[in-house]
Amino acid sequence: MFIETTPEQAATGATAEYFEQQRSSWGFLPNYTGAFSHRPDVAQAWNTLNLAIRGGMDRRRFEIATIAAARALRSTYCTVAHSKMLRDICGDEASLHRIAESPDGETLDEQDRAVYRFATKVAGDAASVSQDDVDELHAAGLSDGDIADIVYAAAARSFFTRVLDGLGAQLDVEIAAEFDPDLYATMVVGREAAKE
Repeated sequence: MFIETTPEQAATGATAEYFEQQRSSWGFLPNYTGAFSHRPDVAQAWNTLNLAIRGGMDRRRFEIATIAAARALRSTYCTVAHSKMLRDICGDEASLHRIAESPDGETLDEQDRAVYRFATKVAGDAASVSQDDVDELHAAGLSDGDIADIVYAAAARSFFTRVLDGLGAQLDVEIAAEFDPDLYATMVVGREAAKE
């Protein structure tokens, strides 16, 4: 990290609670927690927003949109972490490999391809989104509510990736180690993972 962060053993109050929540979720304390150690209130607000977005939409679609946005934002951390969730929580290893083979998402199924393309555009240049982009999603069978959810997911990812990369958080070795090295290499789109 580029800043001094609160060590877990020195954490008290809301910071200690946040660290405990994250350790409980992951089985270890992720490196990104340091980025929020001075402002656990921001971390909790992020958790609330992220859970509201994710909980209100199809989980697999959330992961596809999040991976697309993370790649557009050059976030190795979020690309790898959400690829793990796509595989382990959604049970979709096939899409994970399709994205690895074609990082622009063009080998995904029609609806997933439309979601991926749209989330990429929202994350990379939201001002360039047009009615044609929305019409493509409608044609792929998505409702206006579905489309809004994709925008929420991509926009929220922009906040999180900018915090992590802006403060120098590196992907945890524990998460990187969950992938074959060749597959993992396809997910390195920005900052490298931690070495230890």
